[in-house]
Parts: sequence; structure tokens; C-alpha cells
Amino acid sequence: MSVRRPSTAEAAAPPALVGAPPPGTNLVVLRGVLSREPEVRALPSGSTLVAYELTVRADGPDAARAESVPVCWFDPPAAATGFAEGADVVVVGRVRRRFFRAGGATASRTEVVADRVLSARSTARCREAVARSLGQLAPPKAEG
Repeated sequence: MSVRRPSTAEAAAPPALVGAPPPGTNLVVLRGVLSREPEVRALPSGSTLVAYELTVRADGPDAARAESVPVCWFDPPAAATGFAEGADVVVVGRVRRRFFRAGGATASRTEVVADRVLSARSTARCREAVARSLGQLAPPKAEG
């Protein structure tokens, strides 16, 4: 009796979500081009922040439309600064809105907090990162 092993594509496929994602889900997957060089900042807490500006272009009839998305990555690996302006990247993370004081007034900024930033050319690594994030949303399998 032979056991069928899943193909590479099947093994890397994200788990299926049935119905709505669980309450509190905050998952972002973006693919775009860096519109400027990464900016590295040392924070007063001792953490490091790498800031990116990502341009995401629409596909299809809206192909002329582009949106600029600010992305920040806290305490990233050293390779995070290796991306150059124009690099095609995939970002997996979450959305946050932060508030701060600017010029005596309260201001806010909506941005993506990255868990991973990968070269879009690394399709297997991108697929694995997205699948891992989706897997965290999937309900636990029932024991049987």
C-alpha cells in the first residue's frame, strides 16, 4: 500500500478559513515596491526601527492607481536594511494607528507593523510566511 505525499504546492498552500476570521484578526499582506531607501532609527528604549515607504499598484482596470503605505519593522534582522529603493517586496504584518504630539496638537498615523519583509523574488519564502500567518488564524483541528 502506498501513501500519497502532497506535492510541494499542496504542502505550501495556506489552510482554508471557513467563515469569518476569528475576532481580533489583524493581518496584512502587501506586495509592492520600496519608494525610498529604508530608514534606520535607534529608539530611546534601545530597540531598532526600520521604516519603509511601500508603493502598492492596483492590478487590472485600476492599474494607474497607486497607494503609498508606511511600514515599520521593530528589531528586524540585519538583512532588513539590505533592500534598495525600487526593490519588489512582500510585507506580512498588522495595521496600527498610533497617536503622538506634534506642534502642540495630537496627530495620528496609520501604518503597517511588519513581522516579515521578504524579497518578492523568494516566492517559496513569501508563500511560507503568508501560510504561517494564515495558519495562526485557522481554528484548531478537532481531535478525532
